Amino acid sequence: MNILVTGAKGMVGTALVNNLKNIRDGKNKTRPNIHIDEIYEYDLGDEDKLDEYCSKCHFVFNLAGVNRPVNQEDFMKGNFGFASTLLETLKKHHNKSPIMLSSSIQATLSGRFGTSEYGKSKLAGEELFFEYGKENNVKVYIYRFPNLMGHSRPKYNSAVSTFCWAVANDEEFIVNDRSTELELLYIDDLVEGMFDLLEGKEKHCEFNEVETILKEDGRYCCVPITHKVTLGEIVDLLLEFKSQPTTLLMPKMPNGSFAKKLFSLYLSYLPKEKFKYALKMNIDDRGSFTELVRTLDCGQISINITKPGLTKGNHWHNSKWEQFIVVSGHGLIQERNINTGEFVEFEVSGDKTEAVYMIPGWAHNIINLSDTENLVTVMTCNEIFNKDHPDTFFEIV
Repeated sequence: MNILVTGAKGMVGTALVNNLKNIRDGKNKTRPNIHIDEIYEYDLGDEDKLDEYCSKCHFVFNLAGVNRPVNQEDFMKGNFGFASTLLETLKKHHNKSPIMLSSSIQATLSGRFGTSEYGKSKLAGEELFFEYGKENNVKVYIYRFPNLMGHSRPKYNSAVSTFCWAVANDEEFIVNDRSTELELLYIDDLVEGMFDLLEGKEKHCEFNEVETILKEDGRYCCVPITHKVTLGEIVDLLLEFKSQPTTLLMPKMPNGSFAKKLFSLYLSYLPKEKFKYALKMNIDDRGSFTELVRTLDCGQISINITKPGLTKGNHWHNSKWEQFIVVSGHGLIQERNINTGEFVEFEVSGDKTEAVYMIPGWAHNIINLSDTENLVTVMTCNEIFNKDHPDTFFEIV
């Protein structure tokens, strides 16, 4: 299959093309039913290429459009006008390829979008595509996207991108109304929705003003995974992300959550000098201990270094538990039940990765058996260390 993507250099086009290439080149094996031979990337202004691509393509993603013109009348010219050119070129080559049209929720002309020139131009484009599909027996799939959330130029047409850029780069920003709510569609979810379309698994819908109503025989299509959040919630999360290298506290980011997607987007705006940050090493004669990450619900992860021939630990906990994973060196972990005296020990090595639980109520230590090499251990703990309630009591194993 040959795929034509118009507007290929925009935010959606760039992400879609990159991921179509992953499928074409066999790097993404999650969509075995999609077979791609050629990907034609088109942007406004290269009509010769458009003619060639329209003669060879088997599916069209029409993402091209205008959203920030100098003059309001350019909305109709850039959106409706190009749509006409695209369809006429396909007709010229008798090409009945299915077509996806990227429209906007503003095309509902409902509520605050009632006078939107952008919305009017998108609605005109929609009707043109529906008519084309009916007259030429061509499958047409029209998506009215809400606000999109992906890496795009800041201070342009995405408040989320602007806030991500400003917070990541220590720039000033203004939130006029923290209670303003946005419905956001994340770019990765949009791309997966386009893959569903190629596999014939697209979701159909109708609209009640700006509300998307899923309907099997709906005239429109949609990607149903969106997030409704306020500007205040977005900014608060971004400021939490910014503090993470200092606090080491990783925010809660459940799978599929808005926070998880926003953190990924935020990181894409970090300046290169912020790609790395220093960690505090707590050093003594025995070696060092460095916290890596803290979480509110899963504790913390640290790196422990024990110098040759030395021992660390020799304490026990009431409820706290840990895991020791030796990644380099040769050592011995010992544990003793403080009530029964039951004893166990494990010889550990970086040559064989194993995790060993430090059980509540068992005194434990770790000994570096080497005379020359440091013993490096990854340590996980089910809670963040609290100096006011350390739950750690000295006890020789």
